[in-house]
Amino acid sequence: MSANTASTTTGKPSGSGSRIPKVPFWVQIVVGLALGVVFGWIAREFGVGWLKETLGHIGDIFIRLLKLAVAPLVFFAILVSITNLRKVNNAARLAGQTLLWFMITSLIAVAIGITIGLVTNPGEGTGLTPKDGQLPKREGSWIDFLTGIVPTDIITPFTELNVLQIVFIAAVGGIAALALGDKAKPILTLSEAVLELLQKALWWVIRLAPLGTVGLIGYAIADYGWELIGKYATFTADVYIGCALVLFGVYPLLLATVAKVNPVHFFRGAWPAIQLAFVSRSSVGTMPLTQKVTERLGVPKAYTSFAVPFGATTKMDGCAAIYPALAAIFIAQIFDVQLGIQDYLLIAFVSVVGSAATAGLTGATVMLTLTLSTLGLPLEGVGLLMAIDPILDMIRTATNVAGQALVPVIVAAREKILDHDAYNSATASPIDEPVEDVHPVPAPV
Repeated sequence: MSANTASTTTGKPSGSGSRIPKVPFWVQIVVGLALGVVFGWIAREFGVGWLKETLGHIGDIFIRLLKLAVAPLVFFAILVSITNLRKVNNAARLAGQTLLWFMITSLIAVAIGITIGLVTNPGEGTGLTPKDGQLPKREGSWIDFLTGIVPTDIITPFTELNVLQIVFIAAVGGIAALALGDKAKPILTLSEAVLELLQKALWWVIRLAPLGTVGLIGYAIADYGWELIGKYATFTADVYIGCALVLFGVYPLLLATVAKVNPVHFFRGAWPAIQLAFVSRSSVGTMPLTQKVTERLGVPKAYTSFAVPFGATTKMDGCAAIYPALAAIFIAQIFDVQLGIQDYLLIAFVSVVGSAATAGLTGATVMLTLTLSTLGLPLEGVGLLMAIDPILDMIRTATNVAGQALVPVIVAAREKILDHDAYNSATASPIDEPVEDVHPVPAPV
């Protein structure tokens, strides 16, 4: 056996060759998906209550562990990312370009969602009626959205996990640190250390993703069953098709025409984050991995550390663009409400401006209620979609995270700071390797 083939995926010698080869992370995820489907089917088909309960506990613990780090992770990631902009040439331009491409891709995504909804009429022939709906526990409105940005105190946003308010506090802190200059260095050093600590702890949770996959997928099948999907067959297919068109159609087209890079290399490098997002249904929980794969795609770390955390809390092509557009059409048809051109324009407006309401957490209820309230549609319609939501949320979040990695690549390529050699050689390497700052920001040409 040659020295090359005798090495492990981390590049360390395997010694005598008797060491068990490391199973790639994506293989672990696929095995988890398969086992989840099998266990879920057994639990439902044969009425094995303890198995269903166990699957539910496994999935719930995994999501709880992810959410445990959300509040401090978002705060320190946003604060550090803003202060890191001082290391980047033309920081204001990069931030503006990032926001612009967030908006452009969101508009494209919502247009695709509206088009699919108008063509397929997902609310017809379902057998569902307005009586099947119920008011959601959480609602969103423009007043709540605008007034809810500023917290009433410093503690509540963290205890109630109000991500939008946490982002506001972190942004103010980051801007203040920039204004203070050298006086803020001790705080910035501490913040960077805490952020690294949180990310390290979250890596340990991410390593549990295959086990979490078994619980989440298994419980979904055991609890909802395939027959439930039958009622929502058209709507479910619409969401998956819409997300697939954006993920595998729009994104590669933008990479090839705007960034002028090979889309295959992007998906090869970003795939670990996309698959984790599909399983965990959390953009924020996936954020450390998203940042890691984006850096490996050749985007400078100083810029990535701003763009990815910013995107994880505001960039939601799946949850805030495709899904609300299709859901609004679906609910309007169930409640026999006719939508006009102005309504579709409002859907597009809400998708672009209100996407921060989704906050990178599992589920898009707040964004959907914001859309429905803007259109004047009954909020009871949200209840029609809650049962199927976990199944839809997987593909929505995968699309979100892909977009959060895509935009930094596009902006870096356009600003001529993308390391093309790193991009072309990006691989889905093991997730436990440390992130090295191997892509310093060159001066713009």
